[in-house]
Amino acid sequence: MTILIGELIGTMLLILLGDGVVANVLLGKTKGNNSGWIVITWAWAMAVFVGAYAAVALGSTQAHLNPAVTVGLWIAGVTPTADVPLYLIGEMVGAFIGAVLVFLHYYPHWKETADPGLKLAVFSTGPAIRSTVWNFVSEVIGTFVLMFAILAIPTTNWGLPGPFTVGLAVLVIGLALGGTTGYAINPARDLGPRIAHAILPIPGKGSSDWGYAWIPVVGPIVGAVIAALLAGAVL
Repeated sequence: MTILIGELIGTMLLILLGDGVVANVLLGKTKGNNSGWIVITWAWAMAVFVGAYAAVALGSTQAHLNPAVTVGLWIAGVTPTADVPLYLIGEMVGAFIGAVLVFLHYYPHWKETADPGLKLAVFSTGPAIRSTVWNFVSEVIGTFVLMFAILAIPTTNWGLPGPFTVGLAVLVIGLALGGTTGYAINPARDLGPRIAHAILPIPGKGSSDWGYAWIPVVGPIVGAVIAALLAGAVL
């Protein structure tokens, strides 16, 4: 149960801060409006750092915050099978709650934002150029880098805390690879908030884009599986 609580709170904080920075940059009349991609990528990296430390403090010693990471670590033999459902439930519920908190925190600003696409972008990712194959490939590659880095950290961490180095990996993924799909690299990060977007009474919201929604779920899982199998062969 400590795993479930740790993952729930950790993922909630991840989404509160990660989707929160997107809201700050995209929504109308915020003090961070139009502050740009660098602000978003840095804050997402630090959101990973905060969420992971909170998860560990509450009993999730591995601090996944990401179903793709859970699957990858399970394949790598790091996470016991019996623990996998606890991680997945905590991640999905925590992501949904975090998105609801972002909605509440920025409540007056939804009415000040005319574009429904920007409102959806606060909650979930979307492609810069819509192409099913290449959007899928982007999510596979980005998550492959994340998963491989996580598996490499125990042997090449140079004494730095794990959550900090994972946060740096997320930063460089966002800066280098995030421009195609918004680098979901995490099924819970995208699906939980997308469900929240569909349910919440957001003024002037449009479609939740369910036709695209499978890509940031399946792509990251495929990328994590490939990385776990490769890491098992070479690390």
